[in-house]
Amino acid sequence: MFYARMKRGDWADDNYSALRAKAKNQVIRTSVLRAMGVGAKTIGDRTSGGPWQRILPGLVVLHNGRPTVAQRQTAAVMYGGSDSMLTGRAGLNLHGFGTKFQANDVGLLIPHRQHRKDASFVVVERTWQSPEATTISGLPVAPLNRCLLDAARKMVDEKACTALVAEVLQRGAADVDTLLEELDTGCGRGSAMPRRVLRELSTGAHSVAEVEARELCRLAGLPRMVSNWVILSESGEFIAIADDWEDTVAFALEVESFEHHSSPVAFDETLQRRAKMQNNGIVIAAVTPRSIRSQPEVVTEHIRCAYQQAKQRPRPNVRAIPLAQWRQEAS
Repeated sequence: MFYARMKRGDWADDNYSALRAKAKNQVIRTSVLRAMGVGAKTIGDRTSGGPWQRILPGLVVLHNGRPTVAQRQTAAVMYGGSDSMLTGRAGLNLHGFGTKFQANDVGLLIPHRQHRKDASFVVVERTWQSPEATTISGLPVAPLNRCLLDAARKMVDEKACTALVAEVLQRGAADVDTLLEELDTGCGRGSAMPRRVLRELSTGAHSVAEVEARELCRLAGLPRMVSNWVILSESGEFIAIADDWEDTVAFALEVESFEHHSSPVAFDETLQRRAKMQNNGIVIAAVTPRSIRSQPEVVTEHIRCAYQQAKQRPRPNVRAIPLAQWRQEAS
């Protein structure tokens, strides 16, 4: 395309600084371009194999490369109009969660009075009760709980959903009861799986592997176990926090992931912790997330044998209490 022949206005300075000043993250409305004197034909020429590109209806990116995540999010909010906000996985990423999994779609929450259709990568959800948005990186974002639940309601893989919800719960940014309440008061569409995941995690599991390990315990014939309880000696000395605990026989199931042993110090701490538990007479079955996935039958038998060993020896004089109770007593 030969641009030198095009009639150029004040917008066409050396670096298009006038256009960039009106754009946000290099995203600009076509209506703004027209108001600045850029003709419809010029816009068409420059977005048809030229130096610009159309990203959403009525919106142009002032370059022809791959739009960045920020540019896609900016364009989504501009497309949604006033009072729109990012939600779902896109909003969750801006809150600092789920960043391992970048979603292709950008979730957009708009008031019910507004009418916008899904367009390209933007998935629009209308709501009667718009939450109060917070500004992150210059963009309006729905509250964390809303972003998490909107993301979870659109997921089809329960393990992935569990991992996402568990990440937020582990970091203390949300709690199960509040999330369940929000599910109850919100749209029921797609809520069945997040509800199951929350109920499972409400019993103390902190990861997908712990949820899967609990299922193997059930298959091994063990009684229902409690998760992340504090184990204390007869004198009240802290021993450990068990991933899963069966109190009648003082049996612990430990899920040992590489993520938590990625340094020599972390590995040494795990060995010391396990030794302290065993020195207090606790029988431990240690498993890994990989073995749970790849050899569930072997792991199930390992758990069963370890539990039988615990049943056959005298129970050590240790006690277990919920983590919250221990923290309260310690404060």
